[in-house]
Amino acid sequence: MGDVSVTRVTEYYGSIRMQPHEFFTVAPDADWAGRHPWLVPDFLDAATGECRCAVQTFVVRSEGRTILVDTGVGNHKERPYAPLWSHLETDFLADLAAVGVRPEDVDLVVNTHLHVDHVGWNTELRAGQWVPTFPNATYLIPRRDFEFWDPARGHHSRLGRGNQNVFEDSVAPVYEAGQVQLWDERHTIDGHLHLELAAGHTPGSSVLKLDSGGDRAVFVGDLLHSPAQFVEPHVNSCACEDPGRARAARNRVLGWAADQGALVFPAHLGGRGAAEVRRSGAGFAIERWAPFARL
Repeated sequence: MGDVSVTRVTEYYGSIRMQPHEFFTVAPDADWAGRHPWLVPDFLDAATGECRCAVQTFVVRSEGRTILVDTGVGNHKERPYAPLWSHLETDFLADLAAVGVRPEDVDLVVNTHLHVDHVGWNTELRAGQWVPTFPNATYLIPRRDFEFWDPARGHHSRLGRGNQNVFEDSVAPVYEAGQVQLWDERHTIDGHLHLELAAGHTPGSSVLKLDSGGDRAVFVGDLLHSPAQFVEPHVNSCACEDPGRARAARNRVLGWAADQGALVFPAHLGGRGAAEVRRSGAGFAIERWAPFARL
């Protein structure tokens, strides 16, 4: 895209063991497979009715730097209230190496927010200690999420204990190592990339916008989890801390993407992983899918 390249590295792709009415704010009798048959098979399992999602990192190369957008679940993490993500042993670092990225090559890590499935590879376990996986990187973390998820501050989440241990094993170690830069509202990375606050899903949820050589894109984190939310942008996930602000942020960012012809990169889409959208009625429609190979 212009002078910037984007590569996706997938840690997990499959069922999240939740049906649409469990994962999203839709009625139990909502027939997503009937209303949106194109969700099958990439985003919805027709046999089980369960949602299918990817956990992935986008490798962005810009102005000579290597940037990781979100770092997935991680290995060996204790997640008692998120069993799907507990004690994984994946080949994520080998998969990064396969696209030419060693841990020491990473210059920046962007955590769009601090949920369990976005910060896991911030750290790795060595000799019984959680240490930064990317020793030369600066970790860009939204200040509002850093403060909200710090257990010492006593905030209460809609997730209950779903994010338990995440701050302690995946955020605090990089902060204590002096590798974290906290930011708020807006942060410019370089001439092609900048971060903007898009709060709602979490207090510090953010998007990364790309503008280079006439090409535009936006990495939206968990602004949406299913492409059905392009069509029905009023639908939230069950994990949105502030439902009203989450809907407003989704509509605002998708509206910008439609008006600018920008490619939208949600964190969890399988299939081709990203899409251009256009305005359609009260929502949006998919104009074209990204040129990624399908998962």
